[in-house]
Amino acid sequence: MRHAHTVEQVRSAEADLMTRLPEGTLMQRAASGLAVAISNYLGHTYGARVVLLVGSGDNGGDALYAGAHLARRGAQVTAILLSDHAHEAGVAALTATGGRIHSLDSTAEGGWAAAIASADIVVDGIVGIGGRPGLKPEAQNVVQVAVDHDVPIVAVDMPSGVDVDTGETPAEHVKAAFTVTFGTHKICHFVDPAAAACGPVHLVDIGLDLPEPAVSAIQDADIRERYPVPHGESDKYSRGVLGLMAGSTQYPGAAVIATSGALAGPIGMLRYIGPDEVATAVRAAHPEIVAGEGRVQAWAIGSGLGDELEVDKVRDLLNAEEPVLLDADGLKALDDSGDHIGVLATPHAGELARLLGVERSTVEAERLKHARLAAERFDVTVLLKGATTVIAAPDGQMRVSSNATPWLATAGAGDVLAGLCGSFLAAGLTPLDAASLGAYLHGAAAHLASASGPLTAMQVAAKLPEATRLLLDGPA
Repeated sequence: MRHAHTVEQVRSAEADLMTRLPEGTLMQRAASGLAVAISNYLGHTYGARVVLLVGSGDNGGDALYAGAHLARRGAQVTAILLSDHAHEAGVAALTATGGRIHSLDSTAEGGWAAAIASADIVVDGIVGIGGRPGLKPEAQNVVQVAVDHDVPIVAVDMPSGVDVDTGETPAEHVKAAFTVTFGTHKICHFVDPAAAACGPVHLVDIGLDLPEPAVSAIQDADIRERYPVPHGESDKYSRGVLGLMAGSTQYPGAAVIATSGALAGPIGMLRYIGPDEVATAVRAAHPEIVAGEGRVQAWAIGSGLGDELEVDKVRDLLNAEEPVLLDADGLKALDDSGDHIGVLATPHAGELARLLGVERSTVEAERLKHARLAAERFDVTVLLKGATTVIAAPDGQMRVSSNATPWLATAGAGDVLAGLCGSFLAAGLTPLDAASLGAYLHGAAAHLASASGPLTAMQVAAKLPEATRLLLDGPA
């Protein structure tokens, strides 16, 4: 997994390392990595026109020293100082290598606006990780010139103006072409809406000794490590039996779609419980399913139930020993009483907003916060669907999956995900791992299905076996 740490964790690790290194070593490591990343992005260094936007923090120092590295290799580097307290040694280092310095009131050679307009790249060193969200008006004006002239911006550590520890963007902020960060990822790199402003994130190792991460991001290797692959002694029961309550006379297709997602997972058998006419449609699409009650290892409940939801029956299952996935209408059975530690809830932002009694826009702006809040309040694992999937466990563990495609915004995609995650629960995975693997494979299948353009939920389900095979086979 990739890991992200809080500002406090990073600051503590940096302070500890600096006691064991000569003064300035850590900043030089960061600056060197930043300079290499910029050169790689541009494809050349000699003659490149680089503009540094420099604030008063250490990020400004990183930018200045990186500019000095680039100037020594033949780049034309200009620094625009947005503060009277710019890093003095960094300014001196850049000047010594032939770099130019502009203040905001400078008019030399057309001033700072002309320098930005003709730049190949702009380096955002305005605000460090300790800064508050938002940009001052003068910084907004400078950044806007780069935007107006389509000059790509590389963010130092994170785009200035985002909330580093939450991924929120409550005020004006930089939108970077890519971000170069140091020591570890920050939470804003993983969580929307800030993650969308980061672009691709390049991590530079500077030797930090870090504690347990605040948030982790799923990778291919994590799928291979956790996927319940059958072995020679496996049978359909030992692989897992999932009970599915989905679909209704109003929404019969939801049952077919959720069943398709479940059967593309690791289970050996699926029992469908629902109206006879819906069961007939499910068997027509998947003759291998068994209709009717029986022993199961987990339940997936809710997709398309509509008014046919039996709240009392679902609450009885929540208090039984088998783990339960609640999706869509099934979420209406969730309350904040009792022990729901084996429950996985898979809401979208609107459904989570209703559970918490807040506006949908509030959840969308503060996804990490509200997923964690729901996990704590209801004692469940929460998979909050979105461009970046946020997964929060009641013990405080947080994961994200960011490999989805916008084409997944289609009817029934959530039903596929519910069936798939339920399949992992029945195969014995914890709710946290079931959510993590389900979200990641769902995104991978959607990328395969969208290779030629728009997709449907059933096309995503049909691509799940191929996505699984490619991930389990690993790198060629």
